[in-house]
Amino acid sequence: MTRLTTTADRLATGSTLLARRLAARAAAWVRRARRDDLTGWQAALGCWARLALLALGGYLLWRLIRAFPNLLWLLTGTWIITAWRAGRNTTAPSTNTPAEPPADHTPEDVRAATLEWIWQRIGEAQGVHLRDLLAHAHAHGMFEDLDVATFRTHLERWRIPVRARVRVRGLGVTVGIHRDDLQPPAATSPDAPSPEQQKTELHPV
Repeated sequence: MTRLTTTADRLATGSTLLARRLAARAAAWVRRARRDDLTGWQAALGCWARLALLALGGYLLWRLIRAFPNLLWLLTGTWIITAWRAGRNTTAPSTNTPAEPPADHTPEDVRAATLEWIWQRIGEAQGVHLRDLLAHAHAHGMFEDLDVATFRTHLERWRIPVRARVRVRGLGVTVGIHRDDLQPPAATSPDAPSPEQQKTELHPV
């Protein structure tokens, strides 16, 4: 593989990941506007308002570019730099998914570390949405090639129950993990790996 091909692959991969992140963040922002204390169309009014704001923002950006075409150079340069950084730590799916745990840890070790990570994300809430778990993993450079559906498949493969509807206060209702479906977190033993070791050796899920 030539250097040019490697560079092009990294930019293409980074652009794909960047587009997915932006779309996921926009969708999460819209979903957060749903009112849990209302029902029917009234509960979704906030979502429609935010969709309208996104559409208006896109229209204004288009008008701005039409008025100042040279702005495209700045936008293109910013996108290329961000995509290059996003594609820096990408790995093949076989090394970025839970299908093959590290050789020096048993599957139960990996599952225990995954459950501990999930409990940390749940905190005092009723549960955690898969989209938020995946966003947290993406923010730490992990599982960047996974979408929510594939992420759910891997969690269920590791015998971690996933519900189609989990309500989290302030975040609405969507697919997630409910605290009632998980075993209470076990006390950390003296020989348990540190959080730094789990991050560098196990990786969540």
